[in-house]
Amino acid sequence: MAEITNVTMVETKNQDPDIIPLAVQMDGKPGGQLLRLDQRKSMTETVAEVAQEFGVTDATNYALQFDTGIYVTQNNRGELQKGMILILTDSPSKSAQDLYDTLHSQNPEEISKALKKLARAGSDITFATEFIEKKGHELLIQMVEAGTDNGKPIDHTLTSFLELMEHAILSWDIVTAKFVKRIGIAIASYVNRPVTQESQLVTLRALSILESIILNSASLYNTIANEITYNNLVQHLEGKYPGIQQNCLALMNALCLKAPDDRKKRFEDALASKEIRTNIMEKVVRSSNMGTELVHQLYVFQQLTFNLLEKRMMTRIEQNNENHSSLIIDLRNAAFGTDSGPKKPGQTNAIEYQKLGFENTSNPTLDFQEVPPGVLALESMHHFALKQDQNYTKLVFENTTRADEHECPFARTSIALTKVLCEVLKVGEAPSETGEEYHPMFFSCDKAFEEFFCQCIKLFNKTWKEMRATLEDFPKVMGVVREQIERTMKGRPNRPSSMDQFWTQLQQLNYDVILNLREKERSDKEELNSKAPPVVELREQIKPEIIELIKKQRINYLIEGTQFNKFTKTGRAKDKFWYCRLSPNMKILHHGDIGESDKPAPENLLNKVAISEDMDLVTGKDCPHINRIRGTLNLAFSLIQQQDSEVHLDFMAPNFDMWTDGLNVLLGKPMVSEQMQKDLDMLLSMEMKLRLLDTVNIHIPSEAPPIPPPPADYNFYYPTVAE
Repeated sequence: MAEITNVTMVETKNQDPDIIPLAVQMDGKPGGQLLRLDQRKSMTETVAEVAQEFGVTDATNYALQFDTGIYVTQNNRGELQKGMILILTDSPSKSAQDLYDTLHSQNPEEISKALKKLARAGSDITFATEFIEKKGHELLIQMVEAGTDNGKPIDHTLTSFLELMEHAILSWDIVTAKFVKRIGIAIASYVNRPVTQESQLVTLRALSILESIILNSASLYNTIANEITYNNLVQHLEGKYPGIQQNCLALMNALCLKAPDDRKKRFEDALASKEIRTNIMEKVVRSSNMGTELVHQLYVFQQLTFNLLEKRMMTRIEQNNENHSSLIIDLRNAAFGTDSGPKKPGQTNAIEYQKLGFENTSNPTLDFQEVPPGVLALESMHHFALKQDQNYTKLVFENTTRADEHECPFARTSIALTKVLCEVLKVGEAPSETGEEYHPMFFSCDKAFEEFFCQCIKLFNKTWKEMRATLEDFPKVMGVVREQIERTMKGRPNRPSSMDQFWTQLQQLNYDVILNLREKERSDKEELNSKAPPVVELREQIKPEIIELIKKQRINYLIEGTQFNKFTKTGRAKDKFWYCRLSPNMKILHHGDIGESDKPAPENLLNKVAISEDMDLVTGKDCPHINRIRGTLNLAFSLIQQQDSEVHLDFMAPNFDMWTDGLNVLLGKPMVSEQMQKDLDMLLSMEMKLRLLDTVNIHIPSEAPPIPPPPADYNFYYPTVAE
């Protein structure tokens, strides 16, 4: 794009908001002109007038573009701002036709240049619509089928195809099995071979296309799954390209998420395989170069792995099932030896089963009828008894030697604890579209849930002893243990990377520490909620200062800006991000598309929205974009112009509270989020503590002391003053 030279933007006295002074240059020509665009005219009239300024009499084949390459249309012209630079260039229809014709050329060099241009232009929905209407996507498919494997120009072909499909103009369902057979094998050929420097871009795009087909076309799942297996993908986890590792994980997740019943077992087994887990831990989790999308894919993989437990969690133990009976016998034998006892648990040995903490000592299988946790509890107990036999034996004998009232029933504890752990890990819940809560320790070992259980059952026994609990205290102990587990897992940035580290951190968070934390939280709350009039009055005096402090923090948060995921009709767009930040003068929101790790300055974000009093902030189902995308309803909010509802800035943000609070402050409205209330309580509590430091151990009366009666006369003086 040629630069505009020797022009100066002249400030005029005309304040008509519909007249926008800006610069326009013609594509491929130097220099440019300063023009004033009237927003009240149609785009056809506007383009004709601009073209006439450049000596073009027939503007049919011309259009205006932002300098980002996006066409100016009736829908986005509201983003035009004073001082912008626009490009007068070929119309979307002409540009699409020219590229379509060039792609039929026999000249490889021309085709390569056209594909590069198409890869850039395809991100604009106006151009994409025109290109698709000319059946350009079918031409791209044919080119992929006949493409070479040297990365040129096939990577641009795949990029262009992805950009076109990203707009959701075409449904992936239109792709037939024959189509997938023709191009799926060609794409898979790049996936199934080791990645070199030359082919990494092709592999990156190929993985994305395969993932999109699987997620959006159930009829084509088998066709793709026949070409791709987890074993074929493992080699890409071993590579040094984070983008390929990310897309590889995304494809693995998609294969498992969308697997039909007849294929679930195959992919579930692959999901739990040691080879894949080891590669993820060694090559991905321990990598220092992890972006937002890669973290999300690790979270999804972790959640899918835990969801493999759902079937066992919801399966009751059958009384006549020999395998289940054998597991219970193993528990008894591991604790008390094998020198005596029957083959089935229902015959005798009631004393041993009582010592193990079973409630139904004559038939322990009856203890496992509750779902959840079902058979998962028995299998976790069995794993603990076999893999940590010394800890298991120690735990059982410690409890059998305690007084009856202080005995901790191992079986009852294990069953209840397994249910709690399933709740903590959200077993059976679908992965969130924006989730990023993954835990490295679950990638560090085989049978992660069972190993997790082993650490937690030891913790329960330890906490039971520290609390000197009795059976009546069982729910209380379980509550403390759950709190210990959740606090340890939520601890940032020192999340445990192995089960040993997890156990070490659990030990540090003992019952006394939990009591101290609870006491601190309780005292903070009591202090905050004190009803003594002097305290209430002081709190009300301080409260406006704290609210102002929170307002400043929210405004600074908006000025700092946030990276947001893009969402489409099919859900979160992978590797598509945009950034939004408030100008330092708090008058304009700057926003625009970015790369994953970019943090642009306001002047580099060319789209602007001026903050004004005639704007509204709407959330949830009231947002205009909620029906156009697939996302979480409670994370959606929009900033809307009251006079023109077509002008709006739409968000889908995990940091919902921070942004809605900040925007409400800018609009002169109160902050109403839960996070605001938490911050207010915390800061108010801290400030009250500081203000009341000198009143420690001093009783604060509920009423002010009485004012003494006036003296009989005022004939008195102070000798020191008189002197």
